[in-house]
Amino acid sequence: MTEVRALLAGRFDGNWERRVASLPLDELGAGEVLVRVQYSGINFKDGLASTETGRVARLDPIVPGIDLAGVVEASDDPTIAVGSSIIAHGYDLGVAHHGGYASHARVPAAWVVPMPAGLDARTAMLIGTAGYTAALSVAALEQHGLVPGSGPVLVTGASGGVGSVAVGMLAARGHHVVASTGKLAEADWLRSIGAAEVIDRAELTPESPRPLDKERWAGAVDCVGGATLAHVLRTLKYDASVAASGLTGGTDLPTTVLPFILRGTNLLGIDSVQNPIAARRALWQRIGDELKPTWLDSIDCETVGLDDLAPQLDRILAGAMRGRVLVDPTR
Repeated sequence: MTEVRALLAGRFDGNWERRVASLPLDELGAGEVLVRVQYSGINFKDGLASTETGRVARLDPIVPGIDLAGVVEASDDPTIAVGSSIIAHGYDLGVAHHGGYASHARVPAAWVVPMPAGLDARTAMLIGTAGYTAALSVAALEQHGLVPGSGPVLVTGASGGVGSVAVGMLAARGHHVVASTGKLAEADWLRSIGAAEVIDRAELTPESPRPLDKERWAGAVDCVGGATLAHVLRTLKYDASVAASGLTGGTDLPTTVLPFILRGTNLLGIDSVQNPIAARRALWQRIGDELKPTWLDSIDCETVGLDDLAPQLDRILAGAMRGRVLVDPTR
């Protein structure tokens, strides 16, 4: 094999486009591990990397795909065996290093996560970067004192990739989950994956002249940011925390210091990109075990091939995607 089939995004003959093409194997980038990709996912960052205005990709052209799962076909690292199943995501993958939207990927050994017991390539990518971010959020909340029975736990942007997995993980841990969404048509689906209640996101965005409102949430996973996060901060219970990873609602945060100094509120920033590999591998073990959403093995998920991928990238940028959509690069 000297070439791989891949989706490339970049300038061709002076014009930006996405195209499925052959890429020489020796152009996959540096790394000790060659992976036959079985599945990748579709993330908002992938959509940005595939557009001229996204200002995310640092290669031109780039093979997007910030997460992948597959089988090792060659390895120069003695700790990673040929034939083993692995996961890779984050770091420079799909941004400054060719990613998962190809039949094969070459990655540094320091990015490789052994496939945990309880998961396979498909279920790992149903979780993917979005689900890993959700797991980081749930773990952070519990490290800061959230336990089942503390009260309702809010998940904003609940129909998205991070939010939907957070709903499932929190429900599996025994929490009373309140899912907030702008897509109330998805209410039945959100209940089916673990939400005890579903509310309209409009409840969380009204402006308030008060820096603090009635205490409501024992904890929150915020995938939105902006005015929504400000509202969550005003309405958290005493000594409660919000794990924040999203900015679809904007990067401004119209709040005051009062939630922090009068209620002991904790704002926990969640980053899944540069999370150290030892911590990453340990958390994936938990994802295959006690953090595994109960619906993971039974969910009917849309899967597309490389030829049908471009419209899906447009969908996620438009906010029109529910949960996870998988990419099978062999299709």
